[in-house]
Amino acid sequence: MATTKDVLAAVERKRGYLLTYHRMIGSSDPDLLAAYDNFYEHLTLAPRAFTPQQRELVWAALQVAADEEHGHIHMRRAIKAGLGEGILTDSIALAGAAEAHRALWFGSHHWNEWISVDAATVRYLKICEVARGEVEPALAEIILAVCHGARRTYDAMRIHLKRAFEAGATVAQMSEALSYMLLPCGGPTLIDAVEIWEQEGAAGNCPSPYAADAAP
Repeated sequence: MATTKDVLAAVERKRGYLLTYHRMIGSSDPDLLAAYDNFYEHLTLAPRAFTPQQRELVWAALQVAADEEHGHIHMRRAIKAGLGEGILTDSIALAGAAEAHRALWFGSHHWNEWISVDAATVRYLKICEVARGEVEPALAEIILAVCHGARRTYDAMRIHLKRAFEAGATVAQMSEALSYMLLPCGGPTLIDAVEIWEQEGAAGNCPSPYAADAAP
């Protein structure tokens, strides 16, 4: 059985810092903290479908979408991975573009006699295209899908799921990106987001979330 001192020391060596909840959990249940730290490492640090640069671009936008200000570590990781201010700002701009969908949805649904859904959608996608800057198209669509999943704006999430796979995103990449939502958004929000993806897959608009080797 691990001791509190040993587990906290291991976490600090690995990450270079200790958070308040590390100390809290470690003091009462060091085995739980050790298990959580292994999970965190695999979720956020171990190589999966993304490059380190792609991973941190997703994280930057997700934290904005989740209104999570405690994200300094991801900014540091982004810089360490070689990302600069410009492309990090592009990622955050995508989170901002996602929020523009609410205003355009409002206009097209409440004043449809004058503003059509098609016209509002075209304008929204133009905003997204300008916002993405140097972010590659497929990654930008993944980021937008994640932002809408975090905000529970599912009409727009459906749009970007389809566009992401059309642009060349893979099931593994979308799965990785959405899985990050567990930390800032929680399990229920992730459950609902994956359900939207499941529905879109069943409708033939994109691959299923449960087919990791499916073609995009």
